[in-house]
Amino acid sequence: MKVVSWNINGIRSVLKKGFEEFLNERDFDVLCLQETRALEEQVPPEIWHHKEYHCFWCPAEKKGYSGVSTWSKIKPNEVHFGMGIPEFDKEGRILTLEFDDYVLINGYYPNGGSNDERLKYKMRFYDEFLKFCENWRQMGKEVIACGDFNTCHKEIDIARPKVNRKKSGFLPMECEWMDQYVEAGYVDTYRSLHPKTIDKYSWWSNRGGARGRNVGWRIDYFFISIDLEVKLKAAEIWDDVFGSDHCPIYIDI
Repeated sequence: MKVVSWNINGIRSVLKKGFEEFLNERDFDVLCLQETRALEEQVPPEIWHHKEYHCFWCPAEKKGYSGVSTWSKIKPNEVHFGMGIPEFDKEGRILTLEFDDYVLINGYYPNGGSNDERLKYKMRFYDEFLKFCENWRQMGKEVIACGDFNTCHKEIDIARPKVNRKKSGFLPMECEWMDQYVEAGYVDTYRSLHPKTIDKYSWWSNRGGARGRNVGWRIDYFFISIDLEVKLKAAEIWDDVFGSDHCPIYIDI
């Protein structure tokens, strides 16, 4: 199964920047999109109900905000919207496809940078998300979790670690949660296959020509429950794809 995750920073925006060409040129079975920022009536029908995929959308209650969508050529057994917690689910951040032996969780994890309350919200979300993953494992499912986690895990994952240590996205408490997630039995697929690779990022600020200078952050991930690691064939960052301030990431498992 070939899976792509991409924070597109608005489906209506990326449609004007080569999204359909991306669909035609790249080979994958499942596409997980984050920050779709649209309701059904705001998206062309041929995109909302794409003929080649089973398309599932989980928009936020607030117009033009957040939202995730998963497109799969493989029909899931069940689809689950949110985590069952209203304060998080109203922002359209988690969409889970359930298959026979595993679940694929597409997530757009909160940004904690605006104020202390949002940082607290982000950390509560993280804690509940770990419980959510563990519940699936207790039900006998392997877990594939992807999306924009909005945190760099290690110094190797960010171009300027010292400058950004006091900013949300690289705060010690956020990185410590990532440690906790890994220690619970979830594998960072990119680091599993590329443990020492540097200068590979998935997000760049729109300011100061950051992408052109590759001053970036690796905040988009595929995590898999540890028993799946032996089945991991490839994990890549497609930083040659434009259209958003993020680039797509990819696994073959």
